[in-house]
Amino acid sequence: MFFANTPEPPYYACIFTSKRSEGDTAAYDLTAELMDELAAQQEGYLGIESVRDQNGIGITVSYWKSLNSIKHWKEHALHKKAQEKGMKDWYSSYYTRICKVEREYHNK
Repeated sequence: MFFANTPEPPYYACIFTSKRSEGDTAAYDLTAELMDELAAQQEGYLGIESVRDQNGIGITVSYWKSLNSIKHWKEHALHKKAQEKGMKDWYSSYYTRICKVEREYHNK
């Protein structure tokens, strides 16, 4: 499913917006897949939505039950290694934003 199946608010969103550099695409793709799988195993994880355009601009939104869940994911040892590699080799720039989702609506 393209859209994350989130619960009734409130919950939290971690929005990661990035511009890819000319790094190793195969290693990047493999690491991104591994991080998606690993995040899904973390307590408080609710889902993820991710897109990247042809110019290398990407937006990934992961959803979490609490700020504490996000903190633990940020500090996870394998995630920290991926973050370091991303800052060094894969992203020319990025932003991370943490938001509280207070309401949602949709047309499913």
